[in-house]
Amino acid sequence: MLFRSTATFAGSMVLIIIAAIAVFLVVKAIPAIQDDNENFLTYKEWFTDSDTKKFGIAATAFGTVLTAALALLMAVPVALGIALCLSHYAHRRVATSLSFVIDLLAAVPSVVFGLWGRDYFYEPVTNLSKWLHDTVGWLPIFGSEGPYGKSVLLGSIVLAIMILPIVTSLSREVFLQTPRENQEAALALGSTKWEMIRTAVIPYGKAGIIASVMLGLGRALGETIALALTLGSVFAINWDFIGPGGITIASNIANRFGEADEFGRGALIASGLVLFAITLVVNMAARAIVYRRREFVGSA
Repeated sequence: MLFRSTATFAGSMVLIIIAAIAVFLVVKAIPAIQDDNENFLTYKEWFTDSDTKKFGIAATAFGTVLTAALALLMAVPVALGIALCLSHYAHRRVATSLSFVIDLLAAVPSVVFGLWGRDYFYEPVTNLSKWLHDTVGWLPIFGSEGPYGKSVLLGSIVLAIMILPIVTSLSREVFLQTPRENQEAALALGSTKWEMIRTAVIPYGKAGIIASVMLGLGRALGETIALALTLGSVFAINWDFIGPGGITIASNIANRFGEADEFGRGALIASGLVLFAITLVVNMAARAIVYRRREFVGSA
């Protein structure tokens, strides 16, 4: 009874804190939005220090979604491959050791990844950008003629490395939960190991895989310091991945909050409210997928 009451109280406090954060963001954001001389949702620029106060989240929201989507595109196939290797191919001792290292990577501060990406990935990504432009420059996403360096590509690569441990760890646990009877039945029917994985393991863990990817997406959407160090901070909506540019809601807040006046801080909080709503929707969707899968297993 005591444990149930304590758990209920703790869960209720989490909801209360989330509601309090939402109320704080709304209260602080409304005055800035009311004084904005442009459309908050569609305007691309950010001029909160000028005489004519105008700002919008179109460019920052676009950059947030774009960098997160590119990071998932790069990280998810690698993460699923590593998870399958650790759960079904690697020796138990090797898998245990590698799993421990991967779990530790999830605890590395984001500023470390940001500095690492800025100092050590800058030149390789610059060379890669030049090669992509020379090879497939006819594609708009690789059409920039430079200068290269801080770009959406660099930020997305660093972000992909950051979310890789999360997706890998959760996917590995999902694959290990596949009933042994399902795997043995597939093998008994003459399936190879890969065919067994493709027909028994992956379908069983599909909901868990989707949930792990969406949790990784939530981490990618809210990343701040690493992207502030690797993006070019250009307020524009374009599909150029290799040119100087890229801005996200979180990185814009990190770059501008310290020097902003009262109106500027309100504007940044207003953009933070949008980011809060986006991440809340993503995490709720992930929890809904996990809950549906749990009910399916229980009914079975």
